[in-house]
Amino acid sequence: MSQRPVLFVSLPESGLLNPMLVLVEELSRRGVENLWFATDDKARDEVRAAAVGSPIEFVSLGDVVPEMSSVTWPDDVYAKVTQRSRFKARKAVIAQTDRPELRIPKYRKLSALVDEIEPALMVIESMCVFGFEVAITKNIPYVVSNPFVPSNLVTSAVPIGPSYTPKDFPRPHTGLPADMTWTQRWANRLFGWRTLAMAFSKRHRERNARNDAIIAELGISPETRGQFARVEKSELVLCYSIPEMDYEFDIPEKIRTVGALVPPLPQAEPGELGAWLDAQKSVVYMGFGTITRLTREQVEAFVQVARTLDGRHSVLWKLPRDQQRFLPGELPGNLRIESWVPSQLDVLAHPNVKLFFTHAGGNAYTESIYFGKPMVSRPLWVDCYDQAVRAESFGVGLTLDKPHTVDPADVVDKLTRVLDNPEFRENAERLAALQHAAGGRKTAADLILSLPALARRAPEEQPASRKQTASQN
Repeated sequence: MSQRPVLFVSLPESGLLNPMLVLVEELSRRGVENLWFATDDKARDEVRAAAVGSPIEFVSLGDVVPEMSSVTWPDDVYAKVTQRSRFKARKAVIAQTDRPELRIPKYRKLSALVDEIEPALMVIESMCVFGFEVAITKNIPYVVSNPFVPSNLVTSAVPIGPSYTPKDFPRPHTGLPADMTWTQRWANRLFGWRTLAMAFSKRHRERNARNDAIIAELGISPETRGQFARVEKSELVLCYSIPEMDYEFDIPEKIRTVGALVPPLPQAEPGELGAWLDAQKSVVYMGFGTITRLTREQVEAFVQVARTLDGRHSVLWKLPRDQQRFLPGELPGNLRIESWVPSQLDVLAHPNVKLFFTHAGGNAYTESIYFGKPMVSRPLWVDCYDQAVRAESFGVGLTLDKPHTVDPADVVDKLTRVLDNPEFRENAERLAALQHAAGGRKTAADLILSLPALARRAPEEQPASRKQTASQN
């Protein structure tokens, strides 16, 4: 007797996709049957690699939509979404991504798949709008996969209407602390009012009209509307953080904080990189995610930072190959550059890695702390500011004074202060213990398997057959 399908749905961005891969791999490891995964075609090999036990059926939702993927945005758009004004940067992200017509092909492909396989449950990445629209419209029970801190999902972006966090709680993407100065409180309120004002702009009204037409055309349920609909209509929200890593508020019961989703380690053979890490005494790991685009001046400044640290600390720098063209001719002996590392988690887990120099993305924040490693942050956009300020508030890291430029003196100062003060490491290790106690991938899998939607059906209730779609071949 086999359970009905469990269908995972995700956008293809690595920061959103990777925790989902860890979770579906855990279910496969346990022998859970009828696992399906729908995302863009670029993730085909990663999904198939997650089938370590029972099979995972991959279904392609087509190619990546360039306008929707931050990795493929043109340089002028990148400049707008990483500008110094946090409000204007957030506005630019919305202008770039909030295009209702772009989700039509994905919605239709996913809708057809759901009609075909009749999933008992969907697990949907938190930014995948069309996934929630399909699930809610077709009345399919679903779980939200959230790689950000809990408040990210349930804090209102505007100052009126309901919110699950207190009135003066920092608005998402402001990068403001919970304990604000008078000036910061006003900045927080202004951010909310300016966000509300966007709703009355000509562009926003036109976008709403297009969205209304698309909703009518696709037959999408009106219950999908509302900034908290994805949470309120869900069976469960899996949040890959813990309350102690967010500012205090009453977390809704259906949001379950399980800590970082980390697969069994090591993920990869140690190889030559592992031998190099073994030979070092103290390593700073530099990795700024898949989105960051460094200029020649910034690359040269980071090389200068490594040169200044020579004799005290080694530096492992994950630098994309296309940005390595900016490297100066002579590099310091303590600097090792890799365009790709087999497993960032293996690197963070290594005992000789003492600090993570990061962009402070959602996964970077939780994973750094999961391994008890303090951090220095260089946030450049949206949620990164929020994670960076929390790292400072909880004593596990510092943030560059001028993240949009690279001042070598400032970088060295922040790195040295964190490395030399054991309190940063001790705080990270304390929060690491709490993350481990939360259970990570094992607790997340247990919670999914305990849902009523996955109660086994009698054999006579099973669908007679399910075809393989052409996109799986």
